[in-house]
Amino acid sequence: MPVTPLVTWKVTVTIATHTELVHHFTEDFTALQDAVLTRMNGMASPETAAALAHPSLVGPIAIALAHADVLARGDIRRTELSGLPAPRRLRHLREHARRVRRARSEADAVCKEQRARRIADRRRPPLEPLELRVARAADPEAYGRALREELLDRGSTAADVRAPDNDLALWAREQGSADAELPVPVRELLECHDDAFVQALLRDAREGENPHLAHDAVVARWGRHARTALAWGRYAIAQAERQVLARPLTARRAQLDALDDAYQDAAILAARAREAKHRIADLHDRIRDRAAAGPFAELIAQCRAAALIRFAAGEPRLWQRACRLATEHQADCDARADGCPRCHRTLAALLTENASADTSQDGDGGGSEGFAPGYKERYAILDDFPSRAAVAVADAAVGDESALCGYGWATEDGTTGYGDSMASCSGEAEIIGICRAALSLLGRHPEAPVVVLCDSIEAVEAVNLALTSADPAAAHRTVLFPEGRELLDRLLPHRDHVQVRWLKGHIGHDLNETADALAGLAVRRATGRVSASAARKEEARILRSLRSDQHPGVAAA
Repeated sequence: MPVTPLVTWKVTVTIATHTELVHHFTEDFTALQDAVLTRMNGMASPETAAALAHPSLVGPIAIALAHADVLARGDIRRTELSGLPAPRRLRHLREHARRVRRARSEADAVCKEQRARRIADRRRPPLEPLELRVARAADPEAYGRALREELLDRGSTAADVRAPDNDLALWAREQGSADAELPVPVRELLECHDDAFVQALLRDAREGENPHLAHDAVVARWGRHARTALAWGRYAIAQAERQVLARPLTARRAQLDALDDAYQDAAILAARAREAKHRIADLHDRIRDRAAAGPFAELIAQCRAAALIRFAAGEPRLWQRACRLATEHQADCDARADGCPRCHRTLAALLTENASADTSQDGDGGGSEGFAPGYKERYAILDDFPSRAAVAVADAAVGDESALCGYGWATEDGTTGYGDSMASCSGEAEIIGICRAALSLLGRHPEAPVVVLCDSIEAVEAVNLALTSADPAAAHRTVLFPEGRELLDRLLPHRDHVQVRWLKGHIGHDLNETADALAGLAVRRATGRVSASAARKEEARILRSLRSDQHPGVAAA
């Protein structure tokens, strides 16, 4: 049935409106975020919903929701700290934040699915013969030697026939597939110190967008340092929170406005970090496509074909067996029409089965004897402490959105302590707890060796690395914020008297449970979620519990 002019006009208008909306959302971030949140609440028009389903908006939607997620948490925190009796508003804000978080998770999942489809649909080089793949998998060293010999004769190196995993933009310029000359602002971003680059990311969020961050030569560095910049954004939130909590409820307006500004900056940092991730993925796809075609792909094919001839001449028996296995296999393989893309691993295993069995037999017989226990083998009881050691267990807890953290410790001499600080991540918070516990013991037991236990392997390894190197610069690379760095500086002079070890957490170790409870109390007190009087009562309850577990005489530090 022919389409009437009226229907044709409606279809044309609908397509034009849809295209215009997609373009509008691509250009206007605020409009995109409003539309995404409207759709999340089930109130979007059919035209808006259809436009948001466009594949080109998958990444921007995830970015918009990353921004909205931080703002939603900021609205909750500002309301909590305002002291206004608004339980209904808080319930509404928390429900909104949950919906945003759920929508953000769904958007991230869609991004991953789209990325997986793009990888699957990318043009792949022609599948190599099955016998070559079998032989190469069976003896990669022999094939590698053959390839290196071929490259040496050509005056080339392995780097000339392999696209790197890092510095893709530099590789593209060297291959002549990208502009060799970089704009001056781009070169400045590439050549500056890491700290200066992070400051550039903070200015990008707080003052104005820097268009040069999206340059192919810079985007990888942007992605590497985006999390550090976001950590400094949370640091600003924590500072603003402290300023709010230092004021009485009736005089917090200016401080609450400053807190709101800090959350706005952190939201932009979160969105830009997500954008950097998308741009890096796009860069990888574009350069991998270039590497799969043109002169570079032709050079790879030539080198591999010549290396195969060398390999067959050098390993004739292996090559003959690989060819025979491949021929027999392809006679009845269901995947032979596709070239048996995944069968070569199984066939290579058949070639090396005897050697693998011999290696396995040689490897038996006492392989586990004398194995030094590592972190995973250490539990609540450690019987190799130095004599007269002063022992403490430290733990930490982090806040929901800001950089505020709590730490706590409990010692065998009956002392406990807790407090709050600012940390860029949970690992840094644990490092702060370890340092506080160690310094506390050193002050009370100056002549005794000090052992601090912690249930974070990351923190234990980081502190031990700093103590072993005895290098302040290395210690500062372990932590990001000034408070943690100052604590490590104080601990370094005592490195010969301090040991830090891992202790498996939450297995009923009395001191570990006490440290964990005190750290949780500290972060709630620091964020104003528990009053001073309630904190004192909870502290007393924690210490009573410790005494009841056969640790009498515990007193708070």
